[in-house]
Amino acid sequence: MTSLEPHKPDQRSRHPYNRCQRLVAVYVGLLPFRHFSEAIMKAIVSMALVLGVCGLAGAVDDKAVDAVGTWKCEYEIGGQQRTSTLTIKKDGDKLAGTMSWPDQKETKLKDLKSKDGTLTFSAVRKLMDNEITVEYKLTIDGNKLKGKGAAEVGGEKREFDIEGKREKKDK
Repeated sequence: MTSLEPHKPDQRSRHPYNRCQRLVAVYVGLLPFRHFSEAIMKAIVSMALVLGVCGLAGAVDDKAVDAVGTWKCEYEIGGQQRTSTLTIKKDGDKLAGTMSWPDQKETKLKDLKSKDGTLTFSAVRKLMDNEITVEYKLTIDGNKLKGKGAAEVGGEKREFDIEGKREKKDK
């Protein structure tokens, strides 16, 4: 008798201890190859689905936080509506950019960082003979941005809301 053949009961196997041994021997036996390969295929298909979904989710996140482009921004200070243009480019692995206003040419952005959909930087605003450093913290959502600008004027920190839209590229 081989280990794969079913055990035939005899007088000794009717004893409860012998039945337990027989049941254990049945469950310890080898699975047929068909069941083994089915389990492997299910595991492979499940893993492929998980990786595929994670890959798609990562691709969506990367696109949503892309800061590169030209942004037309609007904000209000002292009851007056104002505009600015924010331009961000890739410079190797880093981001670089400029900001301009209707009454001031481009100024380079300082400490430009983009992380988890949040863009932070500072820009120097020149008004008459004064230079004011404005710090920005903006959240990017697709082709829109929204956030706050803050500057210290006369020893007092002042904040303002700012919104912007990405300009469409000409084809």
